[in-house]
Amino acid sequence: MRFRNSRLRTKITALLVSLAALWAFAAWVTLREGVNLVWVSVYASGVSKPMDALQPELQQERRLSLIELASPGPQERAALTAQRIRTDKAIATFEGLARGSDVKLAESASLKASINAAFVRFDGIPASRDTIDSGLMDRTKAAAVYTDAIDVIFQVNDQLATLDDKAFAKDTRTLIELNRAREIVSQEDALVSGVLTARRFNGPDYLQFAQIVGAERYSFSNVLEELQLSDPVSYDQVTKSESFTRLRGLEDLLLQKGRSDKVQPEKAQPVTAAEWRSVADPTLSDLSQAVFGGGDRLVKRATPIAIAVVIRLLLAGGLGLLAVVSSIIVTITTTRALMRQLEKLRNAARELADERLPSVVERLGHGENVDVAAEAPPLAFGDDEIGQVGKAFNAVQETAIRTAVEQAELRRGFRDTLLALARRTQTLVHRQLTMLDTMERREIDAEELEDLFRVDHLATRMRRNAENLIVLSGATPARGWRRSVPMVDVVRAAVGEVEDYTRVTVMPFGDVALTGRAVGDVIHLLAELIENAVSFSPPYTEVQIAGSMAASGYAIEVEDRGLGMTDEDLDAVNERVANTPDFSPSSSVHLGLYVVGRLAERYGVQVSLKRSAYGGTTAVVLIPRELVTEDAEFPVPVGVGASGPQVLQAAQVARSAAPVLTAVRSPDPEPVPEPEDPPPVPEMSHTPSGLPFRVPQASLAAPLRVDNPPAESEPDDDPGRSPEEIRRIVGSYQIGTQRGRHAAAKASAEPETSDSAPNDDEPSA
Repeated sequence: MRFRNSRLRTKITALLVSLAALWAFAAWVTLREGVNLVWVSVYASGVSKPMDALQPELQQERRLSLIELASPGPQERAALTAQRIRTDKAIATFEGLARGSDVKLAESASLKASINAAFVRFDGIPASRDTIDSGLMDRTKAAAVYTDAIDVIFQVNDQLATLDDKAFAKDTRTLIELNRAREIVSQEDALVSGVLTARRFNGPDYLQFAQIVGAERYSFSNVLEELQLSDPVSYDQVTKSESFTRLRGLEDLLLQKGRSDKVQPEKAQPVTAAEWRSVADPTLSDLSQAVFGGGDRLVKRATPIAIAVVIRLLLAGGLGLLAVVSSIIVTITTTRALMRQLEKLRNAARELADERLPSVVERLGHGENVDVAAEAPPLAFGDDEIGQVGKAFNAVQETAIRTAVEQAELRRGFRDTLLALARRTQTLVHRQLTMLDTMERREIDAEELEDLFRVDHLATRMRRNAENLIVLSGATPARGWRRSVPMVDVVRAAVGEVEDYTRVTVMPFGDVALTGRAVGDVIHLLAELIENAVSFSPPYTEVQIAGSMAASGYAIEVEDRGLGMTDEDLDAVNERVANTPDFSPSSSVHLGLYVVGRLAERYGVQVSLKRSAYGGTTAVVLIPRELVTEDAEFPVPVGVGASGPQVLQAAQVARSAAPVLTAVRSPDPEPVPEPEDPPPVPEMSHTPSGLPFRVPQASLAAPLRVDNPPAESEPDDDPGRSPEEIRRIVGSYQIGTQRGRHAAAKASAEPETSDSAPNDDEPSA
């Protein structure tokens, strides 16, 4: 799996390395045959030839030594001494050649061990000679000395059949076995020569002779079968030899009549020494011709084998190297061309993914028209397999850009649909709020008025949902203010847009105001966070809102006491708010977070969620300092279009009504006493149409006015406000709102600066 996932260069390199390794192996095998051929030549000249010359000398010395032990005499001694000189000369020649540097370089570990064993055995021959000369060694032991030395020669010969040709190696082993059979005949010759010289064929000699004859005949039966197939010439020399046939007859005669424990006259023996010599010498000569002639013929057969090895060496070493080099050159050039095409295709894909496609999407987002053919020009890659992949890529990029265009048009249509529906809903909700306002001013029944206020609250929440759609579509809601609004009124207006507003506690905010252009969106943002805090906390807990100045702006904290969130969820939410992705219909679960993120991004507001000390979650809203004004008097905003003295008058009236608003919407309101005759407001005694403002109890006679209503006995359990008290509170609130609206109506002739959609009169509470 790792190699399958490797880079193309790595795979090509591995292929070239494998090819070079294959050539190196083939060259080494062929070179090894050539080297082996060279070593065979070294073995032949440095080991095999001197041993072939030494072997007959040892055999002859063995025969003469046994004759000397059987019948010592001057003539026998002189012949043995001359043979020992010839043997020592052959041993010296062998040791000189076998210790040469060329043999040491060519010899293997096993061959080296065999040659060293031969050296040791040859070095022990002089000591054995002294023992033989002193008469302390019998014929059997003396024969064993030379037989062991000759066996070492055969062990060395076994290590020389190393040419890597099965037929040649087999024929070589057959020739070696024929030489072993000749050695057995030589052992038999030495034994019989000693017995005939001693003229006594005792029991041990007879037993040894029988064993040698059995071994000789068994050896010849095996080797002649193989020799007939490998070297018919040598086979004919052995089987058709008259002396070899006569030797078998003499062996049979000695086995039948040769045993005698007493010394017998020569004429009384079944075979005389002269008869034996006349048969043994020609037989050994014929066998030697068969062995050495077969060796010469093997050398001639080795010549074509050597030529074939040289040819293979040239082919594998020369032509193979040329083929490998050519393959490497072709592979490298092909790989480079392939890599260039692949890099071109890769760069085109990256350009499409990183530059062209995002650019097309961005331009489509800005409403520009995009030509698919111009943005996806076909790239030329040739007509080979890579070219076919390039054509497929051309189709892919054209399809990708066309799909991006279609998706952008679809999203644009979806946003336009959302915006149209949101604008229509916003218009209807605004008209609904206007009608509810008229009904509230007209209604005097306390219970009906309370229901109207509930419907008013529902309509306010509907307006926020409509503004959510406007935010999702990428547009700006129509609510806007020209003047700064106190931060506490902004927070109260956000609380007023939450369903379970009675669970929300607003802490003091101080003399801090928010810039008018950000009021509507900040109200919306806070409402979403407050709604989230109320929804994900138990119904018996409260949500607390507090604010304070910070180093980089004004911080508002919305803290709930719910179950809280895990660290992973907090990180995910903060990431989504900080880096709001493009809206997708599939992300409806995080719709509120999307709206919060978009509104915060519009004004550079930082929103983050963290763990609360009470186990819940605290949302921190950091408003930039450029949007905040502190330590100054600011009129209550009454809507776009109010300015000048009318704004100031409306602000004063709205501020006077603020305690009433708190009393109506707070979860635990303090009873607010009904004011006596409200003091006249300067520039505010008549409406813009010229009608006077209505003052409570102004038209009643003095006795009918209720200045100090009798105190009612307080029951043990507080039953809540009475309808009369609520009526007085609502009446006071209505007076304040009436005056503010009249002041706004006077300024309605001034040009508006916000969107074409209808504006709210004031931040909802």
